[in-house]
Amino acid sequence: MNTIVEPVRETPVMMETDVLVVGSGPSGLTAAIASARTGAKTVILERYGCFGGVLTQVGVESFAWYRHEDTEDCEGIGREYERRAKELGFTRPEPQSVSEVIDTEGFKYVADRMLVEAGVTPLLHSMVVDVVMEGDALKGVIVEGKSGRKAVLAKKIVDCTGDADVAYKAGAPYTKRDKSELMGVTVMFNCAGIDVPKFKKFVEEDLKPTYADWGKNWDVITDEKEDDMFSPYMEDVFTKAHEEGVIPGNAGAIAGTWSTFTETGEALQLNMVYAFGFDCTDVLDITRAEIEGRQQAIWAIDALRHYVPGFENARLRNFGMTLGTRESRLIQGQTRVTKEHVLNQGRCDDSIGIFPEFIDGSGYLILPTTGRYYQIPYGCLVPQKVENLIVAGRCISADVIAHTTMRNMMCCSVTGQGAGTAAALAAMDDVSFTELDIAKLQKTLRDQDVRID
Repeated sequence: MNTIVEPVRETPVMMETDVLVVGSGPSGLTAAIASARTGAKTVILERYGCFGGVLTQVGVESFAWYRHEDTEDCEGIGREYERRAKELGFTRPEPQSVSEVIDTEGFKYVADRMLVEAGVTPLLHSMVVDVVMEGDALKGVIVEGKSGRKAVLAKKIVDCTGDADVAYKAGAPYTKRDKSELMGVTVMFNCAGIDVPKFKKFVEEDLKPTYADWGKNWDVITDEKEDDMFSPYMEDVFTKAHEEGVIPGNAGAIAGTWSTFTETGEALQLNMVYAFGFDCTDVLDITRAEIEGRQQAIWAIDALRHYVPGFENARLRNFGMTLGTRESRLIQGQTRVTKEHVLNQGRCDDSIGIFPEFIDGSGYLILPTTGRYYQIPYGCLVPQKVENLIVAGRCISADVIAHTTMRNMMCCSVTGQGAGTAAALAAMDDVSFTELDIAKLQKTLRDQDVRID
């Protein structure tokens, strides 16, 4: 690869803070709110023009679709999102669970208000391009945007980028599977022009979909209790579309779920494009995935028009504003969460929250309908070798199967609240993340209505 030599430059410091949160998905948004509520001066950086990550930018409204009657669920700020959105009229009942979907546009406003109320300093349209290091200590980040190239310095930094971008730039060790093994990426899309009563009649009388349908084209491991449960899933219609030439034979994996419908006939969160073989830390890969994903979505809409009652006049309403990604870098933390921990109700002395026994991905589908849950260890948030940095969200330290539960939005919120609170306490007490008083952290989290055990 050819290289160029960049000139030495002086970068102005834009701001200094106690806690800097990078990324504003469910983990980052929660981390920033938790940090500010704990009493630390807090800044949140986001590369797009709204907060919310996969919920607002990708278009995934089913924030807690895993929740059922007997689910032992987490508490904390993640549950607060549902309540606040519902109070403002930005939710609808989720079709396969006892949760609420969150309106992806309305939540942009909810996120704004919660950050402002908490006293967080927000900074949108700011892309982190480098880090500021002193030896092994992370001191800040370099951002670029419309205001040029600036530095933001902080006592403690929370990496909520999803891909461990800050940890990677700072030199923290991580693992990442080959892109042939990574979980797929998705272009989410919404449709208009749906005859909703006609479609629902088709689902109830003819389609009758269950979770067992998920395993027709690929192997899915369940514990069998899920197999007869309703799932808003379609696959056969796309297989038929392939066979009859409505969808080209090389179209890839088109199949998946729908979510809710509006009173004006809009079908939301059509999660029907699942593309393999893309590394979402490679800009060439994600460029190709975006373009190919939009093509697959158009093919999917054509198939829906041909074969699904109620979708005869369906038309594209919008795509998600960015690609939906599931897996990339996973940090190597002080602790690594394992499949055995998740599936055997793992307990730990340094718990920062709980999450139900819910696994979705990498060949597994287990729904939390029996009250089983595991504790999340603080150590899986703390990377090796880099000081002043803590990580939350889907890039925390976990093995492949544990990752498929911890990547979910509500679990990301749990780890975000743990990381943001820890960052605030460590900054205010002037201690490292490995020296932090775990008992004090747990008490503070309990005071924030987090369920620790």
